[in-house]
Amino acid sequence: MNRRDPAQEPSALLHELLDIAEAMVDAGAEVYRVEDTITRMGEAYGAERMNVLVITSSIVITMLFADGCELTQTRRIRGAGSTNFIRLERLNALSRECCAKPLPLSELQRRTDEILALRSSPLRQYIGSILGAGAFAVFFGGNLWDGLVAALFGVLICFLQQKLSSVCRNRMIFNLLGALVSGIGIMLTVSLFPALHADKIVIGDIMLLIPGLAITNSVRDIMGGDTITGIMRFIECLLWAAALAFGFMIALRLTGGLGV
Repeated sequence: MNRRDPAQEPSALLHELLDIAEAMVDAGAEVYRVEDTITRMGEAYGAERMNVLVITSSIVITMLFADGCELTQTRRIRGAGSTNFIRLERLNALSRECCAKPLPLSELQRRTDEILALRSSPLRQYIGSILGAGAFAVFFGGNLWDGLVAALFGVLICFLQQKLSSVCRNRMIFNLLGALVSGIGIMLTVSLFPALHADKIVIGDIMLLIPGLAITNSVRDIMGGDTITGIMRFIECLLWAAALAFGFMIALRLTGGLGV
């Protein structure tokens, strides 16, 4: 991560606040949480007035200091839409610590870098995908074998998320490809084992890709007054969900509805 000259402390501080705001948005925080956190941190570090605007694709922060210095920086967001509650909780704890007693800028940079360096264990992600896909398949009426097959394809989806997320930055395209690949695999598997229920397996696996938290945050943003951001996120979620449906429809068409 590129850092600015520490001698230019106001500018470097604003740059650091942008890093924190971007990390919070990327971790799945709602708009109000990000704007409130950055505002409180800026005021704790001496800003007389903070103007923070966060939308799904951009962050704009303006800081006004007592000596009349006014700084504005903008950050383009490209990776929003994921969830990382561990990182979000650490960022929240860091912000509360800074509001209670502001840390030196170098220490704030170091602590932020440590949080951003946190990575979820791949094994935990695979276990979560297995349990999630299998449990949802059974919950929606599938039998034990449907749950096991859904769990196996949950591993495939998790693998695609880990390997393709950095290459395919467009969430809609990723959902389309993920649904297509897993859908074809499910249909072929069900054609070999007619006792399986394709619809239940698909339901279990599609739950791994549905943007549930993003939809919840979009509704909350709208109800909280952040109408533009909420509507933008809600439209994105609809496009992501449509891509999922379209991907499974293509898979069904290509396999001729095997097992259905």
